Amino acid sequence: MKRIHIRTHAGVFAENKDIARDLRLKEIIPALEGGEDVVLDFERVEAVTQSFIHALISDLLRKYGNDILDRIEFKSCNETVRKIITIVVDYMQEGGD
Repeated sequence: MKRIHIRTHAGVFAENKDIARDLRLKEIIPALEGGEDVVLDFERVEAVTQSFIHALISDLLRKYGNDILDRIEFKSCNETVRKIITIVVDYMQEGGD
């Protein structure tokens, strides 16, 4: 299982979509394609932007479908972070880009 500590890469306010894209391309996709499940650990992350989460996971949903969510765990999310993740996932499941 691959664990990615979001705070280590993006700080307490995860807003930089370039960092999110790099995490997706260099950490998440290789782990998933290697058969590993992924834990996205949001411990001590106070807030995220919708664009950060979109850059982090939307391409995964497009590429692998909704079933990929069975292999990704969102851990230690506060209510604010959880809401943003839910917004992005719901949007992608409705066919959004």
